[in-house]
Amino acid sequence: MTSYFKQHPTADGFFGEYGGSFIPPVLQAEMDKITQAYFSISKSHNFITELRQIRKHFQGRPTPVYFCKTLSNQLGGRIYLKREDLNHTGAHKLNHCMGEGLLAKYLGKKRLIAETGAGQHGVALATAAAYFGLECEIHMGEVDIAKEHPNVVRMKLLGANVVPVTHGLKTLKEAVDSAFESYLKDPENSIYCIGSVVGPHPFPLMVRDFQHIVGIEAREQFLEMTGELPDTVTACVGGGSNAMGIFSGFIDDEDVALVGVEPAGRSLAKVGDHAASLSQGTPGVLHGFRSYILQSQKAGEPDPVYSIASGLDYPGSGPEHCMLKDLGRVTYTTASDEECLDAFYRLSRREGIIPALESSHALAWAFQYARENSTKSVLVNLSGRGDKDIDFVLEHYGIRELQD
Repeated sequence: MTSYFKQHPTADGFFGEYGGSFIPPVLQAEMDKITQAYFSISKSHNFITELRQIRKHFQGRPTPVYFCKTLSNQLGGRIYLKREDLNHTGAHKLNHCMGEGLLAKYLGKKRLIAETGAGQHGVALATAAAYFGLECEIHMGEVDIAKEHPNVVRMKLLGANVVPVTHGLKTLKEAVDSAFESYLKDPENSIYCIGSVVGPHPFPLMVRDFQHIVGIEAREQFLEMTGELPDTVTACVGGGSNAMGIFSGFIDDEDVALVGVEPAGRSLAKVGDHAASLSQGTPGVLHGFRSYILQSQKAGEPDPVYSIASGLDYPGSGPEHCMLKDLGRVTYTTASDEECLDAFYRLSRREGIIPALESSHALAWAFQYARENSTKSVLVNLSGRGDKDIDFVLEHYGIRELQD
């Protein structure tokens, strides 16, 4: 890694003014153990060798970079996809889940605990638990359980205990609350495996480092395919793990523009109709870390959030994203539900690839970029496949015709 990664975060987990660890002392003691273990164990030859073997022989890495010939010809520009949908379990989430599971094994933990929204993190962690012979407990909001039924079935088939969360909006934020509460009951035997680059230190650091493989591969592959770097790299942003994964490969390449795409949902003008925390939020503390948060004026309580994509409906974002926004290194924009759906159908029909609704936000922005920049290249992190979304999309939106 370059000096950027050695400088960020600081020793106490801050990316600029964001991040850190704002948690009870009893939990902080456990976080300190995890931090110490991460820096000692994960840098060892044995850990790195085992993780590389897992990635190659179990996950199926490296995933390819794919040129969208049909869409590039139709829209203009040159559109490329980093195919994380071809990673085992169908999304980028397994990159950090196998790393966290391996760390849990070295620490002698017996149980993995996590939250999930779209279910991709839950499936990935259940997979890691099965692989390492550990117990697994996944907390998921009732709304998302109904919306993402295929992934709920997969988690149960893999042996996970899926805990329905019935309070509040019954989505991702409440699932995080519930998972933290469960972890606090037995931190000695459990490890909380957060599903993104969020949470108290060291999780934003750990998840970014485990996802860094996406950026490393993508940079090498794009250079090999084209002889140059992409003009722009884009990814969807909720918590932001897939985006930090691919951005990290290009962070020092000043000529490569980085664009994160948040969910504008039904409307950016109305509280509760979107989840664009970097675009609309203000600094505050949520789930043990400082971030841009969509929050009310009442004691810094988070606002209700919404997105058609369950994996993006979170009222905050990763602290590293917040720092990169302030520094101007990454531009953060939005895509609406309608733009997301158009991209979902368009990639399916024109390239034979069904994307996750989360990833479709980045696709929507990339397709518009291609229309406006006929000589430029854009690399999209296709962070997940859309198998989990097809029942929901067909039930609520049907089979749409493209409006070319």
